[in-house]
Formats: sequence, structure tokens, C-alpha cells
Amino acid sequence: MLELLLDVCLAERPDVCASRLLPGPCVEERAEPWVAHRPGLTLEGTRCVEAAEAVVPLAVEEVAPGVFVHAGEVALASPENAGDIANLGFVVGEEAVAVIDAGGSRAVGERLYAAIRGRTDLPIRYLILTHMHPDHVVGAAVFAEAGADIVAHEHLPAALAARAESYAEAWRRQQGEQAPIGSTIVLPDETVAGHRTIDLGGRMLEIEAHPTAHTDNDLTVLDRATGTWFMGDLVFDRHLPSIDGSLLGWLALLDELAQRSVERIVPGHGAVTLAWPQGAAPMRGYLEALTKETRAAIARGESMGRATRHLGDDLRDDWQLFDTFNPFNATAAYRELEWE
Repeated sequence: MLELLLDVCLAERPDVCASRLLPGPCVEERAEPWVAHRPGLTLEGTRCVEAAEAVVPLAVEEVAPGVFVHAGEVALASPENAGDIANLGFVVGEEAVAVIDAGGSRAVGERLYAAIRGRTDLPIRYLILTHMHPDHVVGAAVFAEAGADIVAHEHLPAALAARAESYAEAWRRQQGEQAPIGSTIVLPDETVAGHRTIDLGGRMLEIEAHPTAHTDNDLTVLDRATGTWFMGDLVFDRHLPSIDGSLLGWLALLDELAQRSVERIVPGHGAVTLAWPQGAAPMRGYLEALTKETRAAIARGESMGRATRHLGDDLRDDWQLFDTFNPFNATAAYRELEWE
């Protein structure tokens, strides 16, 4: 199926331009309304192309029948990777497709869409967001335009709305001026407070909202047919975990989820799949060590400023991006544990 490709530029910087894929039928009349809803852009031209010809599809691996995963880079967002730093996936049923997370830029979302279209022409019925962090949600507009219903934790709309402005500034700063062209923060169409099951046609996905852990809006997606569990950022591999919720809540949730039996998990970062619960052991070890060291520092009467300069340092060699995320984790741990 031919898709509509738009050439757009910043109105105030006509030298800063990008091509944007508009999913769906190639009807040129769709271009003007799309641009009109994005102030600051000018439309330079349109053309009809196959999705794979418009953008380079993301590389995906079929980790189980009908279950596909793309491994993002273990890195910070940059112009070179366009925010492709999180693991993303999709599940193909007999009647429809569900996408799990949308990537850290519109460009990544478009490339994921192209990867899906390279595998199936079935409608993309759902986009499920595992939490509100930008490397998982910024590409969501692509799938909304493709007709998908966006599903997320009940707390995600408030969390994402509160951070939308700072996220937009961050992706502009990290990825360069082209990255935000056509990007918009999209809120979910429906939210989940407990459990929800969706049917892709002969294929059931179980969506579960969790209490505060990595964030206050984490959810997981289990493909019953293959026992593949998309964990979002409840599990990190190689990439140092980041605490944006509750350290103790995260450890408690890992204890609870470890009792469940599945064939494999898909972590939010790192390996395409891991064994469960063994795959979470390194991350759990870091969180437990940080808890123990923080409690000891508080017991010694160390100030937060002093303690956060050394908490977790012994584990530096075990993780990538340690120096970026550990100071924030140490501060979050101290603030949570000092009032135990």
C-alpha cells in the first residue's frame, strides 16, 4: 500500500526540513490538515511511496511466532540515533496488530511502522505504552494516525501532560533541530487501572497496570500464546536502571512478579529477550545494593550531598551509562529512605 510522504520545514528556519511519513491511504488532501495542526511548519511537497521506500524499517527479530522485537541502542538520545534507545515490539494476530511502545522520536515511530508493514498488512489496532518516558512514547503519533487506539496506565495521562513541555525541550536539545519536526505528545485513548485483555484475532494479550515502581505508570503486556512478557522498564539489561518512582516499590513488585512463570521477557533496554526471573537478577542486585548502602549512609548521619557522591560506586563497572543515571538514583533513594 502506498503511503503519503510529506516534505516539511520549520517556518522560522526554512533551511531545517524533514520528510515525514503519514500512515494510511496516499491522499494528498490529508497533508494540509496535518500541517495545520502543527504550527510552525510549512509544507513543501508530497509524494506517494511504499513505507519501506520512505524510511529505513527498524530491524526486528521474531522472538516467538508472531512476536517481533526491536532492540534499541544502549545509549543516550542523540542526532545520530534519533532517540532509538528503547526496545520496541509488536504482536501479530489473525485480525490485527498490537504495538508495544513507539520509540523516542517520530522518525523512530515511522521506522517501526515500516517494519510492521514489511511483515503484515493487517490493521494496527492498538499501541500499548508501558510508561511515560520519552524514549517509549514520542513516536506514538504515527500509530494514532494509522488508526491505533492508544492504551496506557491510568496514571500516564497526568504524568505525561506534566512533563510534555520538558520532554519536547529535551528531545530538541538531544537530537537536534530536525527531530521535533512533526512530533507531538499524544495522550492515550483508554487507560488501565488493573487488568485488561485485548483480542487480536485468535491471540490474546494481557495488559496489567502495576503500583509505583520504575514510575507510577508502569504496565506490562503478556502474549498468552507464546508466554512472551513485555516488561517495559520494569527490567533493564546492561543499561543502568533509572528510578523515577519508588525504589522499595520496585523491589517489592519484582518479588511479586518473580513468582510467575513465562517463557521469556522483553526488557525495556538491552537484550531482545531474557529468561525470567533470572534476567532481572543483575538489576535487582543493583537496586538492593543501593538500598543497603543508602540506609547505612543515613544511619551514619551522612548528608544527602555527601552520600550521593559515593552510593552505588562499587557497581560502576557492571553497567553502561552509570555516571549519567546513578547520581539521580542515589538522590531518589536517599529521599525515599531517609524517612523510613
